[in-house]
Amino acid sequence: MADLDSIVAEIARDMQMITERGHVADYIPPLACVDPAKFGIAIIDAGGTAHVAGDADEAFSIQSLSKVFGLTLALTLEGSELWSRVRQEPSGSAFNSIVQLESEHGIPRNPFINAGAIVISDILVSRLGRLGARQALLDFALSQSGAPEGLHIDENMARQERDTGFRNAALANYMRTFGNIRNPIEDTLDLYFHQCALTMSCRQLAEIGCYLMTGGVDLRSGRMITSVPDARTTMALMMMCGHYDGSGAFAIRVGLPGKSGVGGGIMAIAPGLASVAVWSPGLNSQGNSLLGTLALERLVQRTGWSVFNPFPLSVQTIP
Repeated sequence: MADLDSIVAEIARDMQMITERGHVADYIPPLACVDPAKFGIAIIDAGGTAHVAGDADEAFSIQSLSKVFGLTLALTLEGSELWSRVRQEPSGSAFNSIVQLESEHGIPRNPFINAGAIVISDILVSRLGRLGARQALLDFALSQSGAPEGLHIDENMARQERDTGFRNAALANYMRTFGNIRNPIEDTLDLYFHQCALTMSCRQLAEIGCYLMTGGVDLRSGRMITSVPDARTTMALMMMCGHYDGSGAFAIRVGLPGKSGVGGGIMAIAPGLASVAVWSPGLNSQGNSLLGTLALERLVQRTGWSVFNPFPLSVQTIP
């Protein structure tokens, strides 16, 4: 009888045997230095037990994975008014594309492409101030991470993202011409860059994702983190938009709400069953972790956790 510990150990062994690992995100200088041989996987099940393998406790830059947490905070503060400034639709374009903003009057397609996340940052700055919003995002991650050691905002990463973030500055300035950025550009982008510089391990990321696995409830304390409708909305957007123009392929291959980051991390949620995080720095052509996606595909094959499976398997019954 197989269990989650043996499944994650087997997946980690399989990933180490694969030679094609994709390409690290070299347009952000610190990410260009990450060892592409790294691989980690962590699962927190519905009982709160951790199942980890590989480099699951090594910290990495979560990058766009942080957009999930920014959206959660913005929904709590802004409610449904948020959707007047960012839409809920797949983009079909690259994560940093500016093409659709002109025809759609500066309203980004969804909160997970860069333009949409910049709008979310602008909302948080309006509500909390630049430094207050930065601290709120860090506090949210720390409070949900279980073991907060090593979880931090990497100031060097944030600075280098600012120094190379010309396209993000273009997106923000362009949306400003439509009135969809309402704070000074430098304040909004400062929050965006610091958010993307959140650094943590797979284990911590999986712990944080538990509030989505439980429908908005803190797994440890029972406290409501976000409403059930907002948790459902966030996971729906993760399914449709969480992997940019690779989201459809990810839904077919994995079948779980997921969000990727160019640091090589992916967080995936099996509603009511598990919160999963994987990390492998090499990316595919859409900017998503190559081995991370494959590992999640293997995990779903072993567990039956796809939301499109009408009869999800209990992991204890897998032969």
